[in-house]
Amino acid sequence: MKGVIAMILAGGQGDRLSVLSEERAKPAVPFGGRYRIIDFTLSNCANSEIRNVGVLTQYRPRSLNDHIGIGGPWDLDRGGGGVALLQPYIGHQASDWYQGTADAVYQNLYYVEESRAELVLILAGDHVYKMAYDELIDIHRSTGADVTIPVCTVPMDEAHRFGTVVLDDDDRVVAFEEKPEQPRSDLISMGIYLFRKDALMASLVDATNIATGERDFGRDVLPALVADPAKQVFAYRFNDYWRDVGTIESYFRSNMDLLEDLPPLNLYDGESEIRTPIVPKPPVKIGPRAEISRSLLSVGSIINGRVEHSVLSPGVYVEEGAVVRDSIIFDDTRIASGAVIDRSIVDKAVQVGKACHIGYGDDWTENQERGDIVNAGFTIVGKRAELLPNTRVGRNCVIGPAVIASGGEQHYIPSGATIRTQHGDGVFSV
Repeated sequence: MKGVIAMILAGGQGDRLSVLSEERAKPAVPFGGRYRIIDFTLSNCANSEIRNVGVLTQYRPRSLNDHIGIGGPWDLDRGGGGVALLQPYIGHQASDWYQGTADAVYQNLYYVEESRAELVLILAGDHVYKMAYDELIDIHRSTGADVTIPVCTVPMDEAHRFGTVVLDDDDRVVAFEEKPEQPRSDLISMGIYLFRKDALMASLVDATNIATGERDFGRDVLPALVADPAKQVFAYRFNDYWRDVGTIESYFRSNMDLLEDLPPLNLYDGESEIRTPIVPKPPVKIGPRAEISRSLLSVGSIINGRVEHSVLSPGVYVEEGAVVRDSIIFDDTRIASGAVIDRSIVDKAVQVGKACHIGYGDDWTENQERGDIVNAGFTIVGKRAELLPNTRVGRNCVIGPAVIASGGEQHYIPSGATIRTQHGDGVFSV
């Protein structure tokens, strides 16, 4: 794979993950207990022996940069290659914040040129899947394509969320439509593009002349290449597990997929392992009256209460008498006795007071601030928030980072509420 360089697009804000991505880039959001979302793409590169990787960051990159470091877990801490964190900069030529996915790569073409690679693999840092890129590369070379696009099938009613493709009998792409209102196909682009380097550079230079100013692979570059009869654009059919976890519902359901008896995404295959930095914490401790069923627990957790069908990150403490059900709990959260967390996502270092109930009741009113993304009954609690004792939080609620939340005299935060600020008298804005 010496002739291949990978460019991972990891700079998106990801506001459809609500408060989970307010203080971190979307690829840095925890997943599956001990991982971050970007671990899947980095591990795919490592397992495919691609050792020259550029990670294009932009939005709140500190957490992501700290996680990747010099790339040791993925065997990318080496000279003559390895991992490079590429952020926007102002130089002697016109440069600015990345204006779309294609613009991000365009602003880092110097890195591609210096690599002397013949092929450039463009990857998204916010998808969950396992893929042997070497098979994709072999097919790309055998067809002589300018660009090869991995595709998979989704339900037709979801296809409008993605770039859709239409293929001929030889799997050549004859149409590419980015997020069409009425899709013609249930085959969608996975946000992965394998280019011949010269074809990539030429298409990006052409894209700089697009009047919109914002340059995107799905909206601008790929449709233009497909429409050019001189260009060879082929598809690579992928039939394994792949999820875009860019929404609260897809993120939650992908985590829950890991709890099946035979999960569709196998994390226990040593030949295609998902790598991540080691967390220096002690083993999980299970108390004498703990009850645990169909859950993932991570190092450093202490479980004295009941955990059902849930995913817990490192350092979570569930006191005796507390219940965690159908939920995702991030690192170092403490859940006090008598508390109940149901169908919720709780971020790092949250303090859940005694007898609190998060995800309370049968009222599934959608979130009043962001009903477009918080509407499936999931309540989301931001990083370092504190839920005072006896507080009941309904469904589809959002508690902002570092907020101290209570339900006032009634001890109840109604379903669909968003809590961002608190006042000195204990009355909270809803």
